[in-house]
Amino acid sequence: MNRRTLLATAALGLSLAFGGGAQAAGMDKVKACFVYVGPIGDGGWTFQHHQGALAVKEKFGDKVEIQYQESVPEGADAERVLTQMALGGCNIIFTTSFGYMDATNAVAAKFPDVKFEHATGFKREHPNVSTYNARFYEGRAVQGTIAGMMTKSNKIGYIGSFPIPEVMNGINSYYLAAKKVNPNVELSVVWAFTWFDPAKEADAAKALIDQGVDVIAAHTDSTAPLAEAAKAGGAVIGFGQASDMEAYKPSPRVSSIIDNWAPYYVERVGALLDGTYEQSDIWAGIAGGEVLIGEITDAVPAEVKAAAEKVRDDIAAGTFHPFTGPIKKQDGSEWLAEGATAPDGDLLGMDFFVEGIKGDIPK
Repeated sequence: MNRRTLLATAALGLSLAFGGGAQAAGMDKVKACFVYVGPIGDGGWTFQHHQGALAVKEKFGDKVEIQYQESVPEGADAERVLTQMALGGCNIIFTTSFGYMDATNAVAAKFPDVKFEHATGFKREHPNVSTYNARFYEGRAVQGTIAGMMTKSNKIGYIGSFPIPEVMNGINSYYLAAKKVNPNVELSVVWAFTWFDPAKEADAAKALIDQGVDVIAAHTDSTAPLAEAAKAGGAVIGFGQASDMEAYKPSPRVSSIIDNWAPYYVERVGALLDGTYEQSDIWAGIAGGEVLIGEITDAVPAEVKAAAEKVRDDIAAGTFHPFTGPIKKQDGSEWLAEGATAPDGDLLGMDFFVEGIKGDIPK
């Protein structure tokens, strides 16, 4: 599975609406369909997307029919499922994982009257394909601040799924924020090569803990890393990922990134109903309410909580960008000059570690 190549030009056209034209007329009823990479009970990524689907049903009632399919592998299986959904009368299909990108565009070409919405992708090869994403890296800066200030070993860890840009910029943001508040911090990255596999995610957490890591962030979909951290008897803390994962409060889960998809799903389905639907590409974050920072618990000292909340609030206000220079790449080459902020194209195509992170990026 090669999912890491993303051209910097993907940033072009990040306007709320472009091309394709508005839906000519509203609809009396919409069948909204969702394709999930994991089970709705994963407690993380897929759970949160499904909460968005339920919000659509709650908002529009009998005007909307919801259909979904769980645990659809990325690749040929996704194309088969999408085709079945389109043939089954779905008016709009949300494909909720990066690896569905090619399948989404392939099926969209065959069903021009069906709207396709792809999460975290960049290809919009047809006028009936839209893309949507969240600036997860903003939340990672908040988590990195907590990690850098709370680590006792000066060793923090990160469980990566695949080395694609959305994961890479999260790792780099987490490390830069931690390094800013703790110059002695070291980051270890373990790659799980899965979005959802609790056993592999637990093994990755164990590997980090065995290296002396006492703060773990994860860009995978289950609660397994937190469950593993809980076995350390308070010596290891972590964060909820995609969902709040509140069952692990107040520790090891000391805060979380919550992906708030519900407003977007309600807006897009509503646009089909009222006839204002247009092809779009959005990338929203903390300021837009798509990335929420879950409660910072009392396990976090007051001064650490205050520092983390300041990072959150400054990002929301637009007065701080997690990627502000000077920043060099891992190989020592210059990337961002003093005071410069990263262009969206660089972030959407990120395929490198920043200076200070050890280890190689898998090919």
